[in-house]
Amino acid sequence: MVFKGAGERSARDIVEVVEAAGGHINAATGHERTSYQVRALKGGLPLAMAVTSDLVLRPTLDPGDLAREKQVIAQEIAEAADTPDDQVFELAQAAAFAGQPLGRPILGSVESVGAADPQTLGAFRDGLYAPDAIVVSAAGAVDEDELLAEAERWFAEPARAQPPPAEPAAFTGGLAPTPRPLEQAHMVLLLPAPGARDPDYFALRLFAEVLGGGMSSRLFQEVREHRGLAYAIDAYADTNADVGVLGIYVGTSAADAGEAAELAARELKGLAEGLRAGELDRAKAQLKGAMFMARESAQARAEQAAGQLLLFDRTLSAAEIAAAVDAVGPADIARVGERVLAPRLCAGAVLGPKRATSAAARFQRALFDGQVFA
Repeated sequence: MVFKGAGERSARDIVEVVEAAGGHINAATGHERTSYQVRALKGGLPLAMAVTSDLVLRPTLDPGDLAREKQVIAQEIAEAADTPDDQVFELAQAAAFAGQPLGRPILGSVESVGAADPQTLGAFRDGLYAPDAIVVSAAGAVDEDELLAEAERWFAEPARAQPPPAEPAAFTGGLAPTPRPLEQAHMVLLLPAPGARDPDYFALRLFAEVLGGGMSSRLFQEVREHRGLAYAIDAYADTNADVGVLGIYVGTSAADAGEAAELAARELKGLAEGLRAGELDRAKAQLKGAMFMARESAQARAEQAAGQLLLFDRTLSAAEIAAAVDAVGPADIARVGERVLAPRLCAGAVLGPKRATSAAARFQRALFDGQVFA
């Protein structure tokens, strides 16, 4: 809605003034934060700051614009529902954090979007978009003194009372078998894991890398290359401030979904019991490569710095991150394996032909020796 009008600018004015200067404007929303982004040529900082501050602090929230935007968002929700390899992640997230904000889709539902009005949106913004909760981050052809002056000019408003902190999220677990007449089965399997502020954060990232982070990983080699049970399989760590998940995605045929799920459970348990020669070194190289190559983008560097400041109240140098990755040893990987398995909880979603929908339950039974706890 903020792009429909903010400050003295209309929706058209907002994009035209940025693009006329050779820039690009966008925004992205996650479960914990929203980022407003402007990429601009050298010398474009004052305009970028002026427009962004209007979006964040002075949106118009016109009722007529809201009615039209609801239609657009309803179409986006329908589009997401038509994309099975996206929707299956939403289903798994909802099962993992049932009844909690972290379990709700970022897009919302047709019902929740339909209930919004300018007053509720304004109250949401007023409660969260306070100056002392905003990070302004810039990278590239930027002068620090100019950045500070522009930030003070456009974002210096009186501090407001902050809302009470959100309740910590809790991994509940659960299964979401969802039959749909598709050619393939899409499966997401989740286990509880440390959050971004946890000392085991880098060990978790490396655990996921060994398990399914690349073509040399256990899941790719065993499930795809050796057995031919999936056309796509990977593992990942998704972390929020207070909680995380270890996830596995599998794209497979309905006939092979159950076997692929059981094999994924076996490989996960095997990794928790111990590393093989060379695995940890390869994982460290891959993780550092991904982290540091992403820093070659000025926008990515600015976003990374903002996220670090929000999480840790400071930025982390590349050398500090590399040292933290290198410090992880086999005992740390084993501890992470114990932490993700000890609660005996998992969440799983399978979207596809009916015969595939029992695959998440087979993963659960294989993981916990035939005992179902969720």
